[in-house]
Amino acid sequence: MSTPAEAAAQRIYAPNALYNSSLTTVKFLAACFAGAVAGILGLQNWAGFALFLTSTVFTALCIYAINCHGHPAKYIPGGWMFLLNPGQDNAFTFLLVWTLFFGIVHANERADLIESSFIPNQV
Repeated sequence: MSTPAEAAAQRIYAPNALYNSSLTTVKFLAACFAGAVAGILGLQNWAGFALFLTSTVFTALCIYAINCHGHPAKYIPGGWMFLLNPGQDNAFTFLLVWTLFFGIVHANERADLIESSFIPNQV
């Protein structure tokens, strides 16, 4: 059995790794929620990506204030860089959820426009 000093000296300390995985989950769920909001609002192009950037910064600030108590380097190996980095998985998740909700909510509008353009006017 290892002593507390040996446990602290280990490179990967299990409680800290578990804590950081929950932070990753929070960032993932924030990206999903932001994608749903962007899709429901019908944001397109840079407006949707601005929402993603805003949600990433807001999530980082919440984790900084609530979980890290103002000292992210003390709790997270990357410090601020880890908090502000959205990650490739979260960016692609945002895009996927954004297009999914945009298609679900705004599909009827697009179908009506396409259908009305192909039906000849009857006199």
